[in-house]
Amino acid sequence: QVQLVESGGGLVQPGGSLRLSCVASGRTLSTNTMGWFRQAPGKEREFVAAIDWTNSDTDYADSVKGRFAISGDNAKNTVYLQMNSLKPEDTAVYSCAADASGRSLIFRSSWAYTYWGQGTQVTVSS
Repeated sequence: QVQLVESGGGLVQPGGSLRLSCVASGRTLSTNTMGWFRQAPGKEREFVAAIDWTNSDTDYADSVKGRFAISGDNAKNTVYLQMNSLKPEDTAVYSCAADASGRSLIFRSSWAYTYWGQGTQVTVSS
């Protein structure tokens, strides 16, 4: 029903920037909320940021607040994650997720999201 494809990951030095993209295709009418999650080796998946398209509400994890920004382009069915001032601890596989329930709420739990992309690797290292 909904396909999500991430891109934009790569290797960057500490303090650098990257912008991740998530292109949604298929039946996206009910995907009011989309989020970014990440998972580092040996750690559990954690919430990074999310956006509710119906009211432009956004939410960020404390660890990235002030450094990351989530945004979207409705015409392109694309969600972005601008990542600035990157730190080595930001290294992880970043995945895009969509809540297709039709809810207009932001959840930090991965259980709330129906569709997932395959992820894109972000490595922050000198």
